[in-house]
Amino acid sequence: MANLKEIRGRISSISSTMQITSAMKMVSAAKLKKAQDAIVMLRPYSEKLQEIIENVSSTLDQETLSVYAQPREVKRILFIAVTSNRGLAGAFNSSVIKEVNAQYQQNSAFEVEVLTIGKKAFDAFRASKKIYDNHSDLYDSLTFEGVAHVAEDIMRDFRQGVFDEVYLVYNKFLNAATQEVQTEKLLPITMPEKKEAEKSAIETDYIFEPNRTEILETLIPKSIKTQVYKAILDSVASEHGARMTAMHKATDNAQALKNDLVIFYNKARQAAITNEILEIVSGAEALKNS
Repeated sequence: MANLKEIRGRISSISSTMQITSAMKMVSAAKLKKAQDAIVMLRPYSEKLQEIIENVSSTLDQETLSVYAQPREVKRILFIAVTSNRGLAGAFNSSVIKEVNAQYQQNSAFEVEVLTIGKKAFDAFRASKKIYDNHSDLYDSLTFEGVAHVAEDIMRDFRQGVFDEVYLVYNKFLNAATQEVQTEKLLPITMPEKKEAEKSAIETDYIFEPNRTEILETLIPKSIKTQVYKAILDSVASEHGARMTAMHKATDNAQALKNDLVIFYNKARQAAITNEILEIVSGAEALKNS
């Protein structure tokens, strides 16, 4: 049985751990509000941009579609794995890593490479997967311009035929306690099919200046950059939500463990006091009888 000093040391250690986890929970809660506002404000813009692309491209022929929408024979695939630079966030990072590994197995017939955004993904894949590039530094100063440069490199390689398909793997933010792993096709983009009645309505509702093709050549790259930026913002909000939940559970578990140790300590202390009393009484009785 551990002595009282060891038990006091464990109680003190758990108390210190509780202070750390509680502080991390409050920090993540404060950061979550800002990250949540950023993704909530971007989503309507992204959805409206996609709607405009659908309207503009609805009557174009397959031959006149953008190079980013042209399907091709798949030989090489790029997966963009978005994780965080830090841990202590529950299954936030491991869920993305597992999804990329699953996609890697499903597409084993093709040549697959991984672009990592986040140190956790880079550390997980650098020994077992072919790393195309690492952009963990995006989190140091996350801006649309920084993400746009990465997206431009990916679009350039797609145009040049380096990759035939590009996918995003990230955690989509639903709420503070729930994140969902998403695998989205980034390139080539999928153009929606419109019915004839919808096509006629679009033609009569809009006057395009310049022509549709030029508009698409401007909007599609912007939409791709926005999609990548939205995925990273989703991941940032999901990270703070996952860490806040994980630290809340860690604090509760530490409190329960501390309570058990306090009860155990009190019982051991009471047993030690009882033994001392028994020894004193026994000694006194022995002296009295002698």
